[in-house]
Amino acid sequence: MKFTNRLILERSPYLLQHAHNPVDWRPWGDEAFAEARRLGKPVFLSIGYSTCHWCHVMEEESFEDEEIAAAMNDLYVSIKVDREERPDVDAIYMTAVQALTGSGGWPMSVWLTPDREPFFGGTYFPPRDGARGARHGFLTVLRDVREAYVSDPERVGRATAALVDAVRTRMEAATGAAAPAGRASTPPSLIPDTITVFKRLFDDRDGGVRRAPKFPSNMPIRLLLRASARAGDDVALLMAGLTLEKMAAGGMYDQLAGGFHRYSTDARWLVPHFEKMLYDNGLLIVAYAEAHQVTGRADFARVARDTLDYLLREMIAPDGGFYSATDADSKRPDGKSEEGAFFVWSEAEIRQVLGGGPETERFVRYYGVTAEGNFEGANILAVVAPHHDD
Repeated sequence: MKFTNRLILERSPYLLQHAHNPVDWRPWGDEAFAEARRLGKPVFLSIGYSTCHWCHVMEEESFEDEEIAAAMNDLYVSIKVDREERPDVDAIYMTAVQALTGSGGWPMSVWLTPDREPFFGGTYFPPRDGARGARHGFLTVLRDVREAYVSDPERVGRATAALVDAVRTRMEAATGAAAPAGRASTPPSLIPDTITVFKRLFDDRDGGVRRAPKFPSNMPIRLLLRASARAGDDVALLMAGLTLEKMAAGGMYDQLAGGFHRYSTDARWLVPHFEKMLYDNGLLIVAYAEAHQVTGRADFARVARDTLDYLLREMIAPDGGFYSATDADSKRPDGKSEEGAFFVWSEAEIRQVLGGGPETERFVRYYGVTAEGNFEGANILAVVAPHHDD
């Protein structure tokens, strides 16, 4: 290997993925911040996890680029954090990025003072100006942020104070720490008010909320099921049922192997972000099982069983315990990695595997397989014709 940094001594799979970057990465800890203070440099903090597709992209485009790495090493003390190893650190700086930008995600990029206080942040940055349509690429941002840190410390100080205050306020509100003494932090109207919000935002064609991307959150579903059972709210039951039905019919659900991908990039649950998370699947199993208990629908029970089978078959580690996730990227026949390559099919591949005949035609119709495909010239399997006359 041409380069080796301090992450080679870590145990985290994600940190080890970055151990041979030309970036002088340091793990999270007092030593890194003490070095930033000694050198008078700000800290660049990058947070991600081992199966994250865009984390891989930013590593390949920026952290393996020697010019960009040289700028990082010259201008910053750079720290890499695995969010699965340090969810506490991730939660703090995700709150900061969300307060600053209105959204969040991984890889997360945050600029800090040596006192660990954030003053600027974002998520994925393309490497250079113009890349992926970006006006300012990562290299430009690195230089501009360092210039502001050095030349305008008062501005940076104001940004830091405002961001720290926003993080404190949001985290106190989330934990209920700011509730006045002697008063309940959860008002009696919270649940019916939440159901009312769900009804207002509900997508009555595809389930979930009217937005893209769509995440397969289990908690709203379970809340709707309870509202139906306790308050006789038939609309809440219909909302939960339609959402579960559409999620299980879409490409976000692995129609062949079982298990749900992390989220749908579109509003129809068709095109997923192809990684699969242990916690998503574990919680969705509960949602589908509870929906089966309430409705008696066999399809909900089947999805719960198939997802359990997937976890027991593919997510158990040889030395015990479960893997936390499977990667969004997979190898193509030519050996190159590509997001979702394992989960998409050409029509010719499907016909070759199934061997032709009536059953092949039923499969092709059921999943809407075409020569043109529904995703970059290939087919993500999704149920489009659940009922047939034959």
